[in-house]
Amino acid sequence: MPLAPTSLWHTASYTNDRGACVEVSEGPVTGVRDTKHRELGALFFAAPEWQAFLGTARRDLP
Repeated sequence: MPLAPTSLWHTASYTNDRGACVEVSEGPVTGVRDTKHRELGALFFAAPEWQAFLGTARRDLP
């Protein structure tokens, strides 16, 4: 499995107007990083792990 995402980075759809931004790069491997601290790197998840996270997050929204 590659250790880097295969698509361009984009701001997550739940980014707020106070600058709490997360960028993602989705594909067979999804990367997640903080837009304010890109130099710290990113977390990477296999597609099934990322889909499981999104499913859980959507169920837990108020």
